[in-house]
Amino acid sequence: MAPRDRVLTVPNALSVIRLVLVPVFLYLLLAADATGWAVAVLMFSGASDWADGKIARLYANQSSRLGELLDPAVDRIYMVVVPVALAVAHVIPWWIVVTLLGRDLVLAATLPVLRGRGLSALPVTYIGKAATFALMSGLPLVLLGQFDAQWSRVVLAIGWGFLLWGLAMYLWSGVLYLIQVGMVMRSMPRT
Repeated sequence: MAPRDRVLTVPNALSVIRLVLVPVFLYLLLAADATGWAVAVLMFSGASDWADGKIARLYANQSSRLGELLDPAVDRIYMVVVPVALAVAHVIPWWIVVTLLGRDLVLAATLPVLRGRGLSALPVTYIGKAATFALMSGLPLVLLGQFDAQWSRVVLAIGWGFLLWGLAMYLWSGVLYLIQVGMVMRSMPRT
């Protein structure tokens, strides 16, 4: 088996665990009313997302084509499921969910344009990575801030800071992505 065709790698295992934890998170938050455990799942998922990328970059035998597809797919699932679940639980307002999903739908609509020019996607930008980090930090912190204690008010404020800053960067990265799509359309002929 060629190194790029590997399936059994530590990063892939971490991505699969993160994927399996999605319904666990939903159950803990929406059915079991176990907010603390739901936050723990999100924190573990965030840490394992960081770890799988770090391991794949540091060790050539841990990088795989499956991982290149699986990790961002799981990230997308979290970016949809977590805000929707938090809105259903009345932790965040629906306008945040609509904004996040609307941005992603607009960008998804550009995929046929890119594919028509022989591209599968455009490179991820640092502002996009920073936005995802801020959102994936802010959402668990806002959830953790739901407890009725003095410390939770501080955590809630920090969480909202991360969430709103992440939302602004997420929208800005979407604008930059659309600019890149426009440049591709002007400079690359259809294949």
